[in-house]
Amino acid sequence: MDRKRINDALDRHLRAATERSSPSTSRAAAKPKPPSAAAPKPKEQLDSDSSEGGSAGGSSEADDTFWINWFCAMRGNEFFAEVDDDYIQDDFNLCGLSAQVPYYDHALDLILDLEPVQGDVFADDQNELIVASAEMLYGLIHARYILTTKGLAAMLEKFKNCDFGRCPRVSCSGQPCLPMGQSDIPRSSTVKIYCPKCEDLYYPRSKHQANTDGAYFGTTFPHIFMMTHSQLKPQKPAQQYVPRIFGFKVHKKT
Repeated sequence: MDRKRINDALDRHLRAATERSSPSTSRAAAKPKPPSAAAPKPKEQLDSDSSEGGSAGGSSEADDTFWINWFCAMRGNEFFAEVDDDYIQDDFNLCGLSAQVPYYDHALDLILDLEPVQGDVFADDQNELIVASAEMLYGLIHARYILTTKGLAAMLEKFKNCDFGRCPRVSCSGQPCLPMGQSDIPRSSTVKIYCPKCEDLYYPRSKHQANTDGAYFGTTFPHIFMMTHSQLKPQKPAQQYVPRIFGFKVHKKT
């Protein structure tokens, strides 16, 4: 997949979306769905396969993976929680996203593992853009989901497991961090990790995680998380680093 070409296409769509005065938030019922060879099998098909004891051809394990499970298991996506299907299927929760994401309907169907319409043909570059749009749409939905009760509970488990990494500052003694974006606008900045002890931002250690869009977590999440779970808020560092030269403190005016 040519990431640069796809990123340029998404950028052009976002610029066009900002110029619209009244974007539509409803899904077009008659819009055709694209086929996707890489899309996971729909849940109805999985249920029928399991009842029949599996296919005779011996399908691979990847074919039995739902899109959301597959996406969250990808390398570099360890920060993401799995969003409930019920939350995604509620149009109210997706208000305004159709104006930001190209191929919105197709991307949403891909996320929900819905069966594509047979006979529709799309070019390879369109299929690649649909896959990238699905990732972008899921990220924007994820930023809203993690502010809900279920989303905060899912992120709490990841916080306890230190899935977001630890603060690199020595005085914080390995304090677990939280993911945070510096902007709620997609493609503005990459994700950072926020330390609730020193209250500073750092780049993730993994280069794969460092390339994740910060808007997929938003600027609000870590603060609501700490207000909800106030018992997890750490004390300020007891020791503060003092710069010294040959044992002498450096004057503040230097």
